Amino acid sequence: MFIIIGLMLTGILLGYLLRKQNLNKIHTVITLLIWLLLFILGIEVGGNEQIVKGLHTIGLEAVILTIGGTAGSVIAAWGLWKALYKRKGGQL
Repeated sequence: MFIIIGLMLTGILLGYLLRKQNLNKIHTVITLLIWLLLFILGIEVGGNEQIVKGLHTIGLEAVILTIGGTAGSVIAAWGLWKALYKRKGGQL
């Protein structure tokens, strides 16, 4: 846990020190690293027999969580929109 926090703080420090530098290519590097991590995660999941055997159950739970999360976000956004719209006297 301390290693993760230390790495995060090191990244923050480097970002602070390099904030004036032109880092246009960093987004491409980050994207490629995320793809690599997702690929390695897929290999790990595919190699785990328990996960593969329970994939139908995990898939159903994922669908339920996705629908619930999306519905909750839409309802919360709608409620916030209505509250802000009403507060400004009907004009946004």
